[in-house]
Amino acid sequence: MEIVCLDLEGVLIPEIWIGVAEKTGIEALRATTRDIPDYDELMQQRLRIMDENGLGLPVIQEVIDGLDPLEGAQEFLDWLRENFQVVILSDTFYEFAEPFMRKLGWPALFCHRLESAADGQIVNYHLRMKDHKREAVKSFHDLKYTVFAAGDSYNDTSMLGEADTGVLFMAPDNVINEFPQFPAVNTYAELRAEFEKASSRF
Repeated sequence: MEIVCLDLEGVLIPEIWIGVAEKTGIEALRATTRDIPDYDELMQQRLRIMDENGLGLPVIQEVIDGLDPLEGAQEFLDWLRENFQVVILSDTFYEFAEPFMRKLGWPALFCHRLESAADGQIVNYHLRMKDHKREAVKSFHDLKYTVFAAGDSYNDTSMLGEADTGVLFMAPDNVINEFPQFPAVNTYAELRAEFEKASSRF
């Protein structure tokens, strides 16, 4: 059996925090896991900036409501589901992801949780577990799955390394240059070709 594990932001949907930065004009919120490898450092920075500017969950959810999946993402996901088991492994939060999951037809999603106050202020975040993308792939291996994976950021590289086939998708040059062991593609057609090449189904 073969299963595909995909990152969410930058692979199927736009980067949410970049959208928040554009809406609020706070450039520091543009930083993502493409820029800062340490996820805890990145999230602490985001929460500090949100707190300093009096921004809470409602403004983020407003941004998300105005975003759509990347062009071609739904069609690609439909093709994947016809041929593989599919799981989204993301470092986003369930409180962010629901609108996108609805638009993508409710694929299986493993991610994290936010803690917010009654006024919507985000006070903390809770990881499902450390390095959960890699751990999920290890667990799928224990279940005798062959695992194909795709992601675009530093926090995806341990998942790609653990997978039987790992592919960088629309990744920035800094990530591609630091992880040359992974093929790098920029379109869904190219990513489909990588999975077809690795699969026993084609």
